[in-house]
Amino acid sequence: MTALRVATRGSALARWQAERVVERLGQAAELVVVSTRGDRDTSSTIHTLGGTGVFVKEVQDAVLRGDADVAVHSAKDLPPETPDGLRLAAIPERGDPRDALVGARLDELPTGGSVGTGSVRRRAQLAGLRPDLTFGELRGNIPTRLERAAGFDAVVVAAAALDRLGLADRIAERLDPSTLLPQVGQGALAVECRDDDAVALAALAEIDDPAAHAEIAAERAFLAQLGGGCSLPCGALARRGSNGVLSIDALLASLDGRIVLRASATGTDPEAVGAELARRLLDDEGGRVVLDADSTVIDSDAR
Repeated sequence: MTALRVATRGSALARWQAERVVERLGQAAELVVVSTRGDRDTSSTIHTLGGTGVFVKEVQDAVLRGDADVAVHSAKDLPPETPDGLRLAAIPERGDPRDALVGARLDELPTGGSVGTGSVRRRAQLAGLRPDLTFGELRGNIPTRLERAAGFDAVVVAAAALDRLGLADRIAERLDPSTLLPQVGQGALAVECRDDDAVALAALAEIDDPAAHAEIAAERAFLAQLGGGCSLPCGALARRGSNGVLSIDALLASLDGRIVLRASATGTDPEAVGAELARRLLDDEGGRVVLDADSTVIDSDAR
């Protein structure tokens, strides 16, 4: 059997994710390691690099060129629209979608405490809860960010990243989504292939988790309806119950955290419920005014 070529970034976390997909597929595979713009430039902030997509474009291009058969991503890194020629073919089982604090619990942070994060979504929500906090830019892979944690009172990372690297013992607190709503797709893996590759599509269908796929579809529909280049902090988390009904919570905030708009919705059609929730936030909850007031920074979480 010809080995399946799996495109991935080269970090320890990205390799873990690709190897997890390979394990689930249960067939011979080889990793095709790709360097992305976000990997090569570790000094610029994510929004100055172009925001959403800076960690996925080159990986997707490897599949489109035929250098790889499938691409494995963190779902949170994907723009809401899939490029022509590709299909989001599988969302395997989802990990913990929550954000986590390393260094201290939220209620342990001192007045004026410093928090390291490169995400405007995380900054805005934490500033809304604790206006006294200060923030510093934090980028890089997980080991790099943990090394830099000593320079802050706490740093914020995705809980699933620490779980997958065997570093859960570094977590001081997993933040409930009611406190800090996660990024769209957080905790999930996304596997793409060419939309005309019947062999890859059939293989990936075997590892797709229908509940997780529906959740991610709803969250991505929310983001797409806001606009793929939404410049404000936003997040969403969907959960599908055993009855097939999706419950989704979403957020849109001002950059300084002074305005934090939240709404929720339920439904059975992922794309419809996600899009309707975005419309509700924009038109019924005042989000369009907030969106128009400040559109200077693209929200994207650095893993």
